[in-house]
Amino acid sequence: MSHSSFETLSKEVDQLGRLIGDVIREMDGDEGFELVESVRKMIRELRGGNRDREKELDSIISDVDKAQIITLTRAFTIFLELSNLAEDRQRVRVLHDRRMNAYPEPAKETIRAIIKGFHDRGYTDQQVQQFVNQARVELVLTAHPTEAKRRSIRRLLNDLRKLLDSQDSHDLLPYKRERIPGEVKAQIRKLWQTDFIRSRRPTVLQEVQRGLAYKDVLWEVVPRVANDLRQALADYYPAVKKTNPLFIYGSWIGGDRDGNPFVTPDVTAQTFEWLREAALETHLNQCKKLGRSLCISDKHSEAGRMILDSVASAKKRWPDLESLLQRVPPRESYRQWLRVIHWRLSQTATLGMTDRVSNIPGAYMSAAELHSDLTLIRNSLRTTGNSIIAEKEVQPWLDQIRIFGFHMMHLDIRQDSSVYAEVMNDIWKVTGKHDDPANLAEMQRQELLQSTLGSEIPAERSIFEEPTQRTLELFTVMRRTARVYGMAALGAHVVSMTRTPSDLLTVLWLWKWSESVDGGDEQDSLSQLPLVPLFETIEDLRNADATLTSLLSDSVYREYLKQQGDNQTIMIGYSDSTKDGGYLAGQWGLYNSQSRMAKVAKESGINLTFFHGRGGSLGRGGGPAAKSVLSLPEDSFNGTLRLTEQGEILSDRYDNPHIASRHLEQLAWAVLAKISDDSTINLSPWQETIQQLADRSRVAYRQLVDHPGFPDFYRHVTPINQIEKLPIGSRPSKRRKGDKVENLRAIPWVFSWTQCRCLIPAWFGIGSACKQFVDTGEFETLQGMYDEWTFFKAIIDNAALALAKTNMPVFSRYAQLGADLEGGSELIEMINTEYENTLNAILKLTGSEQLLDKVGWLYRSIDVRNGYVGPLNLLQIELMKRCAAASEDDSPEYLSDLDYQTQLTIKGVSTGMRGTG
Repeated sequence: MSHSSFETLSKEVDQLGRLIGDVIREMDGDEGFELVESVRKMIRELRGGNRDREKELDSIISDVDKAQIITLTRAFTIFLELSNLAEDRQRVRVLHDRRMNAYPEPAKETIRAIIKGFHDRGYTDQQVQQFVNQARVELVLTAHPTEAKRRSIRRLLNDLRKLLDSQDSHDLLPYKRERIPGEVKAQIRKLWQTDFIRSRRPTVLQEVQRGLAYKDVLWEVVPRVANDLRQALADYYPAVKKTNPLFIYGSWIGGDRDGNPFVTPDVTAQTFEWLREAALETHLNQCKKLGRSLCISDKHSEAGRMILDSVASAKKRWPDLESLLQRVPPRESYRQWLRVIHWRLSQTATLGMTDRVSNIPGAYMSAAELHSDLTLIRNSLRTTGNSIIAEKEVQPWLDQIRIFGFHMMHLDIRQDSSVYAEVMNDIWKVTGKHDDPANLAEMQRQELLQSTLGSEIPAERSIFEEPTQRTLELFTVMRRTARVYGMAALGAHVVSMTRTPSDLLTVLWLWKWSESVDGGDEQDSLSQLPLVPLFETIEDLRNADATLTSLLSDSVYREYLKQQGDNQTIMIGYSDSTKDGGYLAGQWGLYNSQSRMAKVAKESGINLTFFHGRGGSLGRGGGPAAKSVLSLPEDSFNGTLRLTEQGEILSDRYDNPHIASRHLEQLAWAVLAKISDDSTINLSPWQETIQQLADRSRVAYRQLVDHPGFPDFYRHVTPINQIEKLPIGSRPSKRRKGDKVENLRAIPWVFSWTQCRCLIPAWFGIGSACKQFVDTGEFETLQGMYDEWTFFKAIIDNAALALAKTNMPVFSRYAQLGADLEGGSELIEMINTEYENTLNAILKLTGSEQLLDKVGWLYRSIDVRNGYVGPLNLLQIELMKRCAAASEDDSPEYLSDLDYQTQLTIKGVSTGMRGTG
């Protein structure tokens, strides 16, 4: 971002700040306004080096009452929300300026830029065709509880954004421009009076609705990106066609039952239906829109004979159409055919999960049939000289049909392997197949699974344990969905904590059993459920290639894969691996396991796709999506991949259509760049070094989290106790009882450290690992790795960003809350020392004097934010003290108020940090 761009941003932020000030004065009076201003000025002077202000500020914060806490928290939170909004608007302006300045050349990191690059480098049609055939990305939405922002707040902010966008129009009438500040102020007043905290946890179905709220943006943006690729190919490689979608979408929301008892079979069934309803509703709307537009008369443009014949054939096949088509002018063949399509879509929408398509006259068997019907119109328009209409109005809908089908998003199902193992044990005991299946050795378990595959079980469900009943009902729902809605509605079946072949064979056994549901169907054997093992911990990643080898050696499973075209997807979990071993060890474990599994797959003749379970935050594998693709192992990437889009990342990337478009465009560029990169890096000299770094960093990390005093220290110096109470997701925050790190989910783990401004999950251990190379004079090896290896560079650059967001002076205030605990001072010293070592190593590797000095706009953004996040941190610390001092003698109302006020500060800090967990 240029200096002038930053000035534009600063000007807008200042204008919004003044409006916020006006609202504070109007809503909370002069006293509230003066309190906010005094705290803001003290923080600014304190950050400028005036230490005299520290005691004065501490005195104010320690004396604030309930009303003052809410005033301060709301004021700084709303300012940060509007700063985020202004930054996003500035990002869109910068992207627009870059395109304008580059024209007629394509802007950097765009689809057109990569295709032109292929042309400039002399790639042949055949090579580029292979690249675009391989490129396929499935983005999978999850409901992981990291979205702390209510939908009501998001709607108000979106309305604000549209208001501010409107004033950018050069031809806006003066009187309308003069109204905008007042309208903005009205929105800010609504923000001030809207509760930032949900009154209760969302249900799973509410989370499903939240995910569907992005439908309209996806429907608009994804086909636009597909068209960008089509146009670039037409200009540089006219003979090359992209016949399969570049992007498709999946979802875990309503299907992820791992650790979430509220995701029931009924919830999953409802989710399948809502996803289908959303897709069909949007297709119906698109059909109506096209019907209004294509009013072309056969008098003036001869329609293709195929259209007329198809209308006549439809009327003959479905007599009910006769009366409907009488309402359409007889010489408007396109409208007549679109009326047929609309009727068939309406018939398709009446299908229930227990119906049969053949029993509903006119219902489409699949989205492919709809695509075929619409293709008739496109081809007819082309043959009658109306290609521009075909490409502008019909082709986008054809793209939407291919991308979204009748399912909108594939719904994944996820469950822990131990749950399925217990279910299988229950079935075997009840049916008399084995008396003590829990003690079977792995090979014995595989043999029993194979020998009983396809066995019937009693129809009476009550004889089974409750988890077994729910699992059988789940597979019943899945089978009915596959029969009526098609396998396209079902995504991957992800098995968490996969460690043995029997973990997947159990799911295959249950899927095979479901063929007996409702008496069976002759097409059942053609429906192959994609089974996806998930490797998460460092140990599981280390053994992943051996597990895959064993799985592919199983004749039953190998035959099952052949029926799916020898395609296997494997999911790798970034969150738990990082929580288990620290950032560097986790990242290397993921990278190394991919290479080893890719080798096994290649030797077995398997096409392997990796499903990257990345979180939004750096400590959970987050960071720029395009850079993450470019840093993947060269020997394990074939152009296809799945990526999770988690929690708050959804709103960050998809609330604004311009940002959504840029996200997908940049990701497409990265995928095509990675596929076409034929350069090879010899990692042999670095293999031992990176393993040493990973091992040393893990030792340092485990020394911290395994310290006897760490669990108590952690709960005192972070707001984890309040985070666990936050009503932001339907899923429980813990896997199991206990305060060990292993028992806590990765999201609250990262969330809590982000709040106290010490982003340990994204950098701890790197300093200890690198220091030994500095001390022994071997630092040049690390420098070479940073300069030449994209993977290692990405680790260091992401850690640098995490360090820049870390604020050790603020964390020292949190640390004081645990200083007097047993081992507290030692833990504080460990964290401070590791921070210094990591900072020194990263500055040395990046050749920088300070963090992010080569990304000035980001450094300035973080620096400005610190002035507004700081007061929220101080308020949070004070509230944590009050919570710790509270007793049973305090009134329930007082305790409830403390919880609410602390949660408000958590919301505020996460806004300022632009992230939670």
